[in-house]
Amino acid sequence: MTLGKILYLSYKDVVSVRLEMAEIIQALETMFHEKGEGRVEMPPKPGIHTMPDAFIHAMPAYIPALKSAGMKWVSGYPENEKRGLPYITGLLILNDPETGIPIAVMDCTWITAMRTGAATAVSAKCLARPEASTVGILACGVQGRSNLEALNVLFPLKKVFAYDIHPENTKRFADEIRQRFDLEVFEVEEPKEAVIGCDLVVTSGPILKIPHATIQAGWLDAGAFASLVDFDSYWSAEAMLEADKICTDDHQQLDHYKAVGYFQDLPPVHADLGELVTGKKTGRETSEERTMAVNLGLALDDMAVAPLIYRKAIEQSLGTWLPL
Repeated sequence: MTLGKILYLSYKDVVSVRLEMAEIIQALETMFHEKGEGRVEMPPKPGIHTMPDAFIHAMPAYIPALKSAGMKWVSGYPENEKRGLPYITGLLILNDPETGIPIAVMDCTWITAMRTGAATAVSAKCLARPEASTVGILACGVQGRSNLEALNVLFPLKKVFAYDIHPENTKRFADEIRQRFDLEVFEVEEPKEAVIGCDLVVTSGPILKIPHATIQAGWLDAGAFASLVDFDSYWSAEAMLEADKICTDDHQQLDHYKAVGYFQDLPPVHADLGELVTGKKTGRETSEERTMAVNLGLALDDMAVAPLIYRKAIEQSLGTWLPL
């Protein structure tokens, strides 16, 4: 720690650290084990809401085992796309856990994308069939990319079925994925084509309080796993009722979201991810189970990744030191 100074890491700095997705998945798995054992601190995230379906959230957390404490101040504005602006923006403050002194401020956009994909992968490790090789991606934006990247680390992926309401987004996504991961990518015109026949399904559009409920009962195959990155926005109540196990990343925060109007048709939840990682609750038990992960995005995810970024940035002399 440098007394009287704080390290500022821009988006470019954070990306330049070149933290690998495999490292992020490992950090989140460690964090969820600690969470499952009750050795972390994370209050429900408070927020303000200046526009319909938009949010600005404060997300504090402390992970003693990772010597990580801090807070993310993050916004999500669905209408930003029309302005040529990103949906998710924000900053993360990392504190020294022994003194409380802020040691770094960093852009959180890349971290949010990557840790969300990693959380899907940790969930899928517990809930999906290990031989899963076919993925459906509905909404080909930042989260569609990061979720696919994370799943590609843990599963023997071969085929991707990509759908977006904007065909040009689907094409850009498909071209990029073919080049980066050497996977066979099919650009589909109907959302149903990115669900039926897929071992893994990721819905990653904007989070909506009133779901558009595009995915219907009978679409998700027996034995498939779905990650609801956009909450239940893409899913009809009847489709979710077909799931044999629905899991989340945090019971308390799910209850909070229900209390403010989200997840009005969500069936009972089987376990949270900490319970799955520690083995306190069972994950997939048969090859025919339909399973779902409803991960809300936790401050703990960010605080598992931020120290890795900080240490590597110092090692590589990245960022700008500012007076505190």
